[in-house]
Amino acid sequence: MSETAKLTRGSIRGHLITQTLPMIVGVAAIMSVGLIDAYFIGQLGSAELAAVSFIFPITIALSSLGVGVMVGINSVISRALGEGDEARAERRANFGVVFALVAGSVLGLALFLLLDPLFRLMQASDELLPLIREYMRPYALGMPVLLTQMGLQGVLRGQGEARYVSMISITYSVVNWILDPILITGAFGFAGFGVAGAAYATIAGFLVAILAALFFIRKTSIAIHPTLVRECDMAGSSKAIISVAGPAAFSNAINPIGLSVLTALLASQGDAAVAGFGAAGRLQSFAVVPLLALSGSIGAIVGQNWGARRADRARRAMYWAGLFCLGYGLATALILYLTGSWFADFFTDEPEVIEQFSRYLEISVWGYAGFGLLIVANGALNGVGRASLALAQSAARVFLIMLPFGWVLRASWGAEAIYGAELVANLAGGTLAALIVWRVLRSGPDDGGTDPTNR
Repeated sequence: MSETAKLTRGSIRGHLITQTLPMIVGVAAIMSVGLIDAYFIGQLGSAELAAVSFIFPITIALSSLGVGVMVGINSVISRALGEGDEARAERRANFGVVFALVAGSVLGLALFLLLDPLFRLMQASDELLPLIREYMRPYALGMPVLLTQMGLQGVLRGQGEARYVSMISITYSVVNWILDPILITGAFGFAGFGVAGAAYATIAGFLVAILAALFFIRKTSIAIHPTLVRECDMAGSSKAIISVAGPAAFSNAINPIGLSVLTALLASQGDAAVAGFGAAGRLQSFAVVPLLALSGSIGAIVGQNWGARRADRARRAMYWAGLFCLGYGLATALILYLTGSWFADFFTDEPEVIEQFSRYLEISVWGYAGFGLLIVANGALNGVGRASLALAQSAARVFLIMLPFGWVLRASWGAEAIYGAELVANLAGGTLAALIVWRVLRSGPDDGGTDPTNR
């Protein structure tokens, strides 16, 4: 095994802690950007806040596609290091960054051209569409930058460099913290750009994150040199990354796509329901940060040990991660159940929005433990190259449970059908995911978990 495959040695619980704690800080910093965006945009008015509620699921879905690319790069690098092939890991890293840049360019162009049809499909009103365009047009043009910095983070994650990934996330977030109040509502005599200011701040953060990622990668054993791309077997490298990145991207995007559909269904209940749902969703995203961080860190731990043919260590990692999901998910649910109305006051002073915000949290929070099990299991499956299973269970959660539940019961339950749909989907999805990942990890690398290519 490679000397750089450090996660194949030492305490599994220790690795889970040392890899996840920096990720928690990094993910929390990123999620704080969403909260700060919502706060300053909320100062502009309820229409702007409702517009962002339509935008939020789409930007999360697009970011999830970027996360898929990052996971694909992470997976092929971690398994190559576990198998002791450092040269292949470096070639895959360089190819992966170029792949991310090209994918971002294609996605950005498609998004720019399809903005109006997409948001009309989501039932956005004519009043909100101009506000949506203000944000989404610059965001679409920034997609290549978004995916490139995620590709670079994948290079670091595959090596188990969680602290560097966290520093990049913090750097991105600090740029947004500084620029949001200036570019959205204005400061120092500058009027601000309104909703579009949030997009400009985000793109600036992505650019600075790329510079930070390149700086930290220079401190690792894998170098970023464009000339190494020419040494790659393009077909083999593409297949290895896409086999994980494709399913992982869609797996990560499925949940926000489902939330987009739920937002469209909720639109019939009025703008207050949409605004409350969107604002509470921002808080919820922050509350599940440790679960998201764990799902991001477990892929490298499981992947390196799987590549080193240590399935026993991969299983132990998933066991302890699952226990954490259950304990943290239930504790957080209780806290938010009791404090939902208090948090709502930070986002708006409109009584109807506060009521919907609070009711959503009262119902949805009890599914956090199940959601944690689902995303951590997906992280482990991606790490061993079984991304298609992660995609299947994510799709089943949304399309077989969440959306049918919300659609059928909306007429009789109103907005609560949408909130209940998310709860039921998380409970069922988490249970299914836990069963699937445990069965895969018990099978061992000989049954299809290793990288089928060696290029």
